[in-house]
Amino acid sequence: MKLFSPAISRLARFRNWHIDQWINNPVSTQREVLQDLVTHGQYTEFGRKFGFKELFNIRTFKENVPIHEYEDLKPYIDSLMQGDENMLWNTPVNWFAKSSGTTNDKSKFIPITKESLENCHFQGAKDVLTLFYNYNTESDLLTGKGLVIGGSHQISKVNEDIQYGDLSAVLLQNTPIWANWIRTPELSIALMDEWENKIELLARSTIQEDVTSIAGVPTWTMVLIKRILEITGKSTLKEVWPNLELYIHGGVSFTPYRDQFKKMIGENCTYLEMYNASEGFFAAQDNPDEEGMLLFLNHGIFYEFMPVEEYGKKDPVTIGLKDVEIGKNYALVISTNGGLWRYLVGDTVQFTSTYPFRIKVSGRLKQYINAFGEELISDNADKAIHMACTRTGMSVKDYTAAPVYFNDNANGTHEWLIEFETAPVNTEQFAYELDCALKSLNSDYEAKRYKDIALSLPKVRSLPKGLFHEWLKSKGKLGGQHKVPRLSNNRVYIDEIIALMAK
Repeated sequence: MKLFSPAISRLARFRNWHIDQWINNPVSTQREVLQDLVTHGQYTEFGRKFGFKELFNIRTFKENVPIHEYEDLKPYIDSLMQGDENMLWNTPVNWFAKSSGTTNDKSKFIPITKESLENCHFQGAKDVLTLFYNYNTESDLLTGKGLVIGGSHQISKVNEDIQYGDLSAVLLQNTPIWANWIRTPELSIALMDEWENKIELLARSTIQEDVTSIAGVPTWTMVLIKRILEITGKSTLKEVWPNLELYIHGGVSFTPYRDQFKKMIGENCTYLEMYNASEGFFAAQDNPDEEGMLLFLNHGIFYEFMPVEEYGKKDPVTIGLKDVEIGKNYALVISTNGGLWRYLVGDTVQFTSTYPFRIKVSGRLKQYINAFGEELISDNADKAIHMACTRTGMSVKDYTAAPVYFNDNANGTHEWLIEFETAPVNTEQFAYELDCALKSLNSDYEAKRYKDIALSLPKVRSLPKGLFHEWLKSKGKLGGQHKVPRLSNNRVYIDEIIALMAK
């Protein structure tokens, strides 16, 4: 295996030449991607409806094709799942990624084509490896194994040819055989759907392996690490796996978790963020010392960026790469080689740099608090929680927040349900620091907090350990892509959790 790593490193450096090509030519690369997508799409039911044969440039594409949300594409997807062909893409669709977002009861089924699987998802994963090797030229990453903490794999068959599962399961099921040589645990454990038993088996089956990398959502990775440390009696994960050098994370902001991971893992570990959704592999960090992920521009995805104030308008405006501004919130609109056309993902992003184009996920279009004009987004909340933890010495495991509306006796406020690593000595002090941090990060929030005229000091409630876990479990949402929603503009989630606590 030691001989394998230098060969892979050479291949990674060769791939880096290709990455440089689209980094240095971003606009023309995107134009070529769209041309290729439309060429495929013209032979589909969707393409015939919107006149793809007459679309010769980006302007006419945007004029002819409206922006779609999932419900708009659902009739085509339903037909695909019943075996109809050439609805959204001109090659067979045999797999669908089942996505439930956060805790929404309605599932989405995202088509996974051969092209999106190979040229987007798998190519994106290879490019993460390339970016890492480019930054760590002496790495021995592939002399050991990668621990993959994926989702559950309750494969459901629509018919003999068509199946669906969550994204990580679809990817694992279609991974080339050689990839299993450098991955752990075995597939039967990786794809378990019962997370409490899965964590135990993950821990016990990997302790004796030479794990050099970990990939997974921070929430569940932390649970696994704690269990491994309990079993082994070690203080840090580096004592269990001395050759561990990389943790790849995504799905939720890493900001509230970073200090805890550094403490649990130990020294000399690289942390890289990636942005891989059911709809496509969008971006990954090319430099762990810089904020932002490199936007993948040549992976079968054409990007448009909708200023968030356009959302909800009849004909919302979108812009391309050459017009984006650093620090502004955009809703992500994509057309893909999976057959999604001008599809509104639901995430909001901000550019941290241009040329090269790097982004960070700033929140969700439908996951925010704007009950009083404060326009609080997830990025604000994550940073504020981190700042409050730093100032108070506390540590937060998970949280959610929602508005408390005006009544006859009090102004509005925000209620924060927080599961602390250790019970806080003073939640009022934490609430004060959280408030100060939010005011420093969000001028709209700061304005509404002025002299308590519109918003009062936030209300922080410390939850018993494991309550978020119990709530997700009660909704059948443990593990995988399921996570506690950070922010909500109504009290549906937060009232459910409070009710559960009262039982």
